[in-house]
Amino acid sequence: MSTLTTVTPDEQSKHARRFGLPIATALVMGNIIGGGIFLLPASVAPYGTISLVAFGVLTIGAIALALVFGRLARRLPQTGGPYVYAREAFGDFAGFLAAWSYWITTWVSNAALAVAAVGYLDVLVPVHGSKGATIAAALALQWLPALANLAGTRYVGAVQLVATVLKFVPLLLVAIGGLFFFDPANLGPFQASGSSAIGAISASAAILLFSYLGVESAAVSAGEVRDPRRNVGRATILGTLGAASVYLLGTLAVFGTVAHDELVDSTAPFSDAVNAMFGGSWGGTAIACMALVSMVGALNGWTLLSAQTPYAAARDGLFPQIFAHKRRGVPTVGVLVTVVLASLLTVYNYTAGSHGVFEILVLVTTFTATVPYLLSTAAQLYFLASGRSDRVDRGRLVRDAVLALLAFGFSMWLVAGSGYAAVYQGVLFLFAGVLVYAWMSARKQRAAAGGRPG
Repeated sequence: MSTLTTVTPDEQSKHARRFGLPIATALVMGNIIGGGIFLLPASVAPYGTISLVAFGVLTIGAIALALVFGRLARRLPQTGGPYVYAREAFGDFAGFLAAWSYWITTWVSNAALAVAAVGYLDVLVPVHGSKGATIAAALALQWLPALANLAGTRYVGAVQLVATVLKFVPLLLVAIGGLFFFDPANLGPFQASGSSAIGAISASAAILLFSYLGVESAAVSAGEVRDPRRNVGRATILGTLGAASVYLLGTLAVFGTVAHDELVDSTAPFSDAVNAMFGGSWGGTAIACMALVSMVGALNGWTLLSAQTPYAAARDGLFPQIFAHKRRGVPTVGVLVTVVLASLLTVYNYTAGSHGVFEILVLVTTFTATVPYLLSTAAQLYFLASGRSDRVDRGRLVRDAVLALLAFGFSMWLVAGSGYAAVYQGVLFLFAGVLVYAWMSARKQRAAAGGRPG
């Protein structure tokens, strides 16, 4: 059902370049690790070190999901990722839901990243004293990566690789260096929340859910990856393992260098860890620079992903045709529409003055991301259960089935962890997309009828 993407001469220009394994891996790692790493240790500290167990469970689920995406990419190595898999298995409507929900995830996530990045920018250049300056800074942080994308995939890959290297070197220094200053007395209680062990793990996991979004990055951009049948799966697994290692090492190092009572109230846990390790107060500025590099790199990668899924859907007539336009290897309309929507949401967030509304929207991204995850894992189960010889390696049937079931269960856990309010809001977003699907489906039907001989 899915059609292969035709490469136009414009896409073969000097500005368009296919990603190799290193850049595809950097795309996955960069999109998984945005700004969350700099806030997570303090966010989960109130639950105690039992939150590390939640990290472990999430990591296992994320790796299972990564392996499933790798398997699917070998069968369908095309731009669009979850959209392509859902449409191939279940038809146009399932494909549209995957594309629509993933698109919502990307542009709302971009708004969230930009707002969070402004907080670190304020450490370097005070902007929070003026609402106008704050809004301008948030918009600039969104539009600069968008302009890099519009320059062509050649520059997207270069920015992503540089940003990933620049942020992982200092992060690893803190994570590994912190182990030499590790003091078990700083860890605090194993379970600090007073709830049951399962309740504490689930509650801390709900906070950590957003941190693992992005495992599908290479699969979504498969059409831009060299030898996608081989490299997408490898990049997905390597990127997820790399991100998980940084998460776990970084959180453990901060837990062991900052006293638990201080960490619970910290607004910059990595800065506090650096100060505890080396003394002085220079850590705040250094970590602010790292966070900005991290978030701009994540915005760069998410901006590309935000345009790829609508592009693939538009090629199949399920999104407006204007989204199928590419220039220099980049779906330019998708990039522009996405950054405009994210910018409007950012302005609304600052002018409405209601932080709670924006937090709900961020949780909505966790829910909307699970829709394509669930459809992708269900597609893998469908291919396995249907016994289609062109889709299934029978020798690996049991292993692939176990992985798919584990990834499906992980995705369901993500839905549960999003919370009732986020699921409610997310369902409304999805239902709004049904109207778009009805309109596009009717247009396809009219076009097909008009093309029939009388």
